[in-house]
Parts: sequence; C-alpha cells; structure tokens
Amino acid sequence: MRAILDVILIILQLYVWVLIAAAVLSWLVAFNVVNMHNQFVRSVGEFLYRITEPVLAPIRSVLPSLGGLDLSPMVLILLIFFIERVIGLYIYPYVF
Repeated sequence: MRAILDVILIILQLYVWVLIAAAVLSWLVAFNVVNMHNQFVRSVGEFLYRITEPVLAPIRSVLPSLGGLDLSPMVLILLIFFIERVIGLYIYPYVF
C-alpha cells in the first residue's frame, strides 16, 4: 500500500512541474519570446494545455476575474501541496 502512496506522491510532484512549465510557456508566448508558429513549441503547448486545462478550468470558474492575471495554477499547486501533506502526515504513517 505504501508503494501506491509513493506513486501517487510522485505523480502529484510531476503534475506540479507540468503546471509550472505550462505557466512559463504561457508567459513566454505572451511576451513574444517564443513563437507558436514553431511546430515544436506548438506541440509542447498543446500537450501542456491538454494536461492542465481539465483541472484548471473548474478553478478558473470559481476564482474572480483579475484582468489578465490567472491565479488558478497557483491555487492548484497549493491544493496539491495540501494533498501531499495530508498523505504524508495522516495516511502514510498508518499504512502497513
């Protein structure tokens, strides 16, 4: 059972890095550092969008609009850190 919890924790940590990569790529596109007409950039952006958008969309619908500032990745990262902490402190020690 601990192996399953370890895998869940690793997946959550990887998803945090995917969220960070998606946010950085969106900034790079917004400031015209990278061009979305490049096939590699477009494929990476599409992958990150498809991985993160199903989870971020419900959070965006709940958060108030702050203009061009999107806080949904930060909220999701904090939620993932909370879930990791709950698993590490309250579930993991009591699993045989």
